[in-house]
Amino acid sequence: MDIGKKLQAVRKQKGLSQRELAARAGLTNGTISLIEKNRTSPSVASLKSLLDAIPMSMSEFFSSFEEEQDRTKVFWGADEFTELSPNGPGGLSLRQLGDASRHALQILHETYPPGADTGEKLMAHESEEAGIVVRGEVEVTVDGQTRTLGPGDGYLFDSRLPHRFRNTGSEPCEIISACTPPTF
Repeated sequence: MDIGKKLQAVRKQKGLSQRELAARAGLTNGTISLIEKNRTSPSVASLKSLLDAIPMSMSEFFSSFEEEQDRTKVFWGADEFTELSPNGPGGLSLRQLGDASRHALQILHETYPPGADTGEKLMAHESEEAGIVVRGEVEVTVDGQTRTLGPGDGYLFDSRLPHRFRNTGSEPCEIISACTPPTF
């Protein structure tokens, strides 16, 4: 999966220069250049900012990486999920079930190794999201409220509120989450 090449193609398709995209996303054009050359991997928050500036959802961005699937497909093996954060910061993994651009619901299997997070910049997108911690602990910040959640704990919030996820513990954290509509 070549995120840099894909970002460059989408940017050019939309008629944006690196400098213009950087200004819209609040990043430097040097950062855009490094991402497009695959010399650095963007954090989830940075990639989200870039795609919001285009505008394009993460599910739309990654849907073209999947092979065309029969609309009647209802089952996916663990190896068929789409990784939305390849080489994510600190080993963060956001694996999407199916092609969210074809549905009203996005399901993610999230894994946060110790120290991993979604980025220092808080995210916001047009949606609602919910999740349940399966194992480990995660610190969730939503609109200035912060709480550490453990196994069996959950969250549900309006995704337009600024939010961030961070594993401050010493064990990996695993979450099953949903987002509707799939704008992440």
